[in-house]
Amino acid sequence: MTTLLPGAEAFSASGGAHGVLVLHGFTGSPASMRPLAEALAGAGFTVELPLLPGHGTSVEDMKATDWSDWSGAALAGFDDLAARCEKVAVVGLSMGGSLTAHVALHRPAAACVFINPMVKPVPSEIYEGLEALLGAGIEEFESIGEDIKKEGVSEASYDATPLACAKSLFDAVAELNAHLEQIAVPSLLLQSREDHVVSPDNGDELIERARGPLERVWLEESYHVATLDHDQELVESSTIAFLTRTLAA
Repeated sequence: MTTLLPGAEAFSASGGAHGVLVLHGFTGSPASMRPLAEALAGAGFTVELPLLPGHGTSVEDMKATDWSDWSGAALAGFDDLAARCEKVAVVGLSMGGSLTAHVALHRPAAACVFINPMVKPVPSEIYEGLEALLGAGIEEFESIGEDIKKEGVSEASYDATPLACAKSLFDAVAELNAHLEQIAVPSLLLQSREDHVVSPDNGDELIERARGPLERVWLEESYHVATLDHDQELVESSTIAFLTRTLAA
């Protein structure tokens, strides 16, 4: 039996008729999103925060997965909530934001909350460099996790990045990007001014391309994992207020 990293457990809570699917990021775990999921549950929502395949255990486990596994789990999580709830919203951080867009394109989501999402293709030099490393037989690169301004906080992420998995993500985001205009549901974008993992211009891409009404809130005191950073309270209060208002409409 594979051992979970501390805090990497999935989270589930039964609540009212409105459901929220909460999705964590690439090489991360539910630990990064659990406080937000618990806050949503406390506000009366029915909440599902799944552990995405290959995450929360070991890098070796992740190497056996790709975008099809992560997106499949996200769609299954939505379907599970939709079977029990009148309306379902989706909330995602980083790759979880990519998955949020993917779910919105393939399921009748009622609303979306994007937290420092990745929705823009990586620069060609980064992609070509990744391909060169893979071609040279290099399987891992340095960790992208723990980009948190607040000291003493961990998101229970991996200490390395599996490169084949990263390529799978980059390919999927490039495909996803071509369809951003089809996102027509009300959305909230929570964006850190300073992010060392996903450039804030990914948020600009959503603002420019998504067809539905989109509100952006800037996070001034957080890095990438804003859900655990100095702006945690703002992330939680903004998300709850937005979803309460939008799903009641």
